[in-house]
Amino acid sequence: MPQVICVVGRSQSGKTTLIEKLIPILKNKGYRIGTIKHSHHVFDFDKSGKDSWRHKDAGAETVIIASPGKIAMVKNDHDGTLEGLIGYFDDLDLLITEGYKGARRPKIEVVRAARHNNALLKDDDCLVAVVTDASLNLSAPVFGLEDIQKLADFIEEKFLK
Repeated sequence: MPQVICVVGRSQSGKTTLIEKLIPILKNKGYRIGTIKHSHHVFDFDKSGKDSWRHKDAGAETVIIASPGKIAMVKNDHDGTLEGLIGYFDDLDLLITEGYKGARRPKIEVVRAARHNNALLKDDDCLVAVVTDASLNLSAPVFGLEDIQKLADFIEEKFLK
């Protein structure tokens, strides 16, 4: 199973941008990376009327859409927990989630001074680092918003070696 790190923070704090910057650095180090974007909203990426949608609408529990180089899966009855999804990533080294702040997994919080001035999870014992442009006094290591290489080195040393 892969190591799991949850990137958390308030809305518009820069979680997606941080993950976008981390992935290529970690891949260049030779690691296989997967991601999960957690959402509290119901979503549907399969378009009504398409063949795969019709399979699902007819009652299929799981539908995989496959083309050269890419697959997508729609599956019924997922309970929404991180633990229930990790098995889909068993061929990877690291799974980075965007969200799941309540999970009992290592977390990196993104704090943007323009949006808020304190860490949401400063007392969470799973908080392993904070990425911020604010001046914060925390027990967890603090990285600047552009210190992506240093953060990647930290992740590698702490979770991947």
